[in-house]
Amino acid sequence: MNVKQKKVDDLNLTVTIKLEKEDWADARKKKLNEFRRTAELKGFRKGMAPMSLIEKIHGGAALADVINTIVTEQLNKFIDDKKLKLIGEPLPSEKEEKNDWNNPDTFTFDFDLALAPEVKVALSKEDKIPYYNVTTSAKALKDYKANLLKQFGTLETGKAAKADDFVIADFESGDQKVEKAYVALRSIKNEDIKASFVGLKAGDERDVDIVKTFENEADRAAMFQVKKEEVATLPAEWKMTVKEIKTFVNAKLNQQTYDNIFGEGKVKNEEEFDAAVKERLEGEYAQESEYRFMIDAKEYMIKKAAIELPDAFMKRWLHTANEGKFTMEEIEKEYDLFAKDFRWDMIRNEIIKEQKLQITNEAVIGEAKKMAAYQFAMYGMTNTPDEMLTNYAQNMLKDEQQARRIVEKVEDDLALDYIRKTVTLDTKKVSLEKMRELTA
Repeated sequence: MNVKQKKVDDLNLTVTIKLEKEDWADARKKKLNEFRRTAELKGFRKGMAPMSLIEKIHGGAALADVINTIVTEQLNKFIDDKKLKLIGEPLPSEKEEKNDWNNPDTFTFDFDLALAPEVKVALSKEDKIPYYNVTTSAKALKDYKANLLKQFGTLETGKAAKADDFVIADFESGDQKVEKAYVALRSIKNEDIKASFVGLKAGDERDVDIVKTFENEADRAAMFQVKKEEVATLPAEWKMTVKEIKTFVNAKLNQQTYDNIFGEGKVKNEEEFDAAVKERLEGEYAQESEYRFMIDAKEYMIKKAAIELPDAFMKRWLHTANEGKFTMEEIEKEYDLFAKDFRWDMIRNEIIKEQKLQITNEAVIGEAKKMAAYQFAMYGMTNTPDEMLTNYAQNMLKDEQQARRIVEKVEDDLALDYIRKTVTLDTKKVSLEKMRELTA
């Protein structure tokens, strides 16, 4: 048996494993004996079939199994003995295999390996990374306050329909009738048709072509209480009788609104409400600043570290590791983005290792709770009890994929916090519009 390596370049090498017959013959014979002991062949008692027949039936499988086991063991031993740090997994060489499996004797196998490049992270105050602070204008505060009051508003009975109102109506067509269907005027795409609905009052009647008026089939199905696949069977012409107008009214500046938005008892008057609105807006701006800093810091570190990657190998490895789910053309198209993320992962891991940064369970739970709070907020639940957030976060962490994403976010935060404290932040004030351009 002979195992040797050939250096292709600083990041690529080929390992050649050569097996002589004496390296695998005994193992193959043992494997065939195992097959013989369990073989149940017609005309022979279990375990008594002649070896020549066993070899004829199972000889190829036994040889392949034994060779694969020996080669795998030798390759892993070589990697461990040489203490090689690899990217991905070894891949069989793309060279044509010349082994004769029909007349087995000497076997030679070549494997391509990619070495993980050295990552150097040396930061000081000489390194400068931009940090953008968004200025809080009076207009932005006014608009944000108005949006909050709209978000926590209510539907109330109105007199005449406006462009953003809801019309509650009965529909009749022949012997078919649908009662108290909700018609959202904003969902009517045709502007002329929408305009004809504006001004409708309770008791008004009109003929409606539901196909032209409600173009979205899913909306039509929900409105007329049928399955989406049944929408095509509905008649087009219906008589609509308006039963009620529902108009959206902004929340009033009162204690109930303060409690709904900021939590019970936390805000007690309009002055405190305005201060809380400003604090929340600035908090959102700070998140945007942090998001932009994350982008700039990663790009700066990737450029500074200048990590060379074995690109050709990595593309092959991605194709193999994904078991053909993506074509080489698709991998080629997305490779630059993957390589960028891969470089950052290496930099982040090196920072955590070099600076001995600790990933605590408390930090992981805290990040999971943030994600849970964000998800609840998307459904209008902005003051979710801490116990509910904790339970939801713990359930998230039971999912392997979600847990991995959360841990990676904590690792990102640790590395970025170290970078922020170590470099010089080139602080700049920008408008919200400019920040949106930067983060687009």
